[in-house]
Amino acid sequence: MRSRVITTVVVLTTASALALTGCSSSKKKSTSGGLGNGGGNKSSSGSAPATGVTYKLGFIGALSGPNAQLGINERQGAQLAIDQANAAHKHKFQVKLVLSDSEGDPAKAPPAATKLISDSTIVGVIGPAFSGESEAVNPSFCGASPPMPTVTASASRGTLQNHGWKCWHRIIPNDNVEGSQGADWLARSGAKKVFVLSDLSAYGAGVAGTMAHELQAKGVKVQTSGVDGKTTQNYNPIAQTIASSGADALFYGGYDTAAALLAKALKSAGFKGRTVTGNGGKDSIFTKDAGAAGNGWYFTCGCQDATIAPSAKQFAADYKAKWKTDPSTYSSEAFDAANLFMDAMDKASANGPVTRTSLLTALNAEDFQGITTSIKFQPNGEVEAKNLVVNLFQEKNNQIVGIGDINKQS
Repeated sequence: MRSRVITTVVVLTTASALALTGCSSSKKKSTSGGLGNGGGNKSSSGSAPATGVTYKLGFIGALSGPNAQLGINERQGAQLAIDQANAAHKHKFQVKLVLSDSEGDPAKAPPAATKLISDSTIVGVIGPAFSGESEAVNPSFCGASPPMPTVTASASRGTLQNHGWKCWHRIIPNDNVEGSQGADWLARSGAKKVFVLSDLSAYGAGVAGTMAHELQAKGVKVQTSGVDGKTTQNYNPIAQTIASSGADALFYGGYDTAAALLAKALKSAGFKGRTVTGNGGKDSIFTKDAGAAGNGWYFTCGCQDATIAPSAKQFAADYKAKWKTDPSTYSSEAFDAANLFMDAMDKASANGPVTRTSLLTALNAEDFQGITTSIKFQPNGEVEAKNLVVNLFQEKNNQIVGIGDINKQS
């Protein structure tokens, strides 16, 4: 299946066509940020008026269902980046975001992916947003003809990078990094016995497994269990087990909705230990659903707190102005993913119309400074390890606030 671009009904003049294909790519490193106060993401080709060409980027993730908030956070971050670029005529083209709702469900993700793959005008995809759906559809994205370039801003399972998917990229720390650094913090801060609970999902089982392994390596006693996060509504039995286990801390590998139910059950069971979950639980859904039971919970996340990060100051202001809410988990990472794609499009367009093939080549060669991290991919699609940061967050007074780099917390 060939990749093609969409043009407007206005026929390009010879001069404008030459302008599209003849601009050379500057070697100056790209930067990103909001458009105000001179912080715009200057493309590799410099700012130029649009020529009438529109390229499509796809987005696949949960936009409905129990885990929709995480997908919505990302969609809004990506849309902001695209709207800013289009309004400022920052690139030699315009960009349209095409949404495909997977509900974050591996069983529902394949048709959502097929929708994007079968549209030959889509040249790249932001997502998948979740690890389970990534396992389900990345073979299709990378096995398409031509392959569909993808960048995930949130799928963190620590084995995704080992599948040999040549079209796949990730711009956050994986669960091996997050789980091991979270375990190091728990051990360093005095945990003697930790109950590690998994929701049995691809993400939850992965991060819980890494957490348990690393804790044991640090000499911490570990008790493990699993409860299906999709079907379980009554967490009282497992909460009683945790409360009577003698554990002085709990780590939950799972998502926000189930984590909130667990929080309420643990409070009812009288559990007094530290309560910790990973990036899947860090969301306003947890805060709303858990209520007072959520206060005091810690969250590990390979994500930025855009409300306090200096590099995201303009982004946070622009995001709130557009969406009437603060950026949340993975909003800024998706903003970076969209700007990364557009920067790669600029470089690919220096040699002709952008196709999936030329975009993938440009993406693999990117050296891009985002608001969350410096993005330079290794052959397996991961960002270089030196640029990966895991942050610690805590819910205080019904608000999740950033504490900082988990390696700097005692």
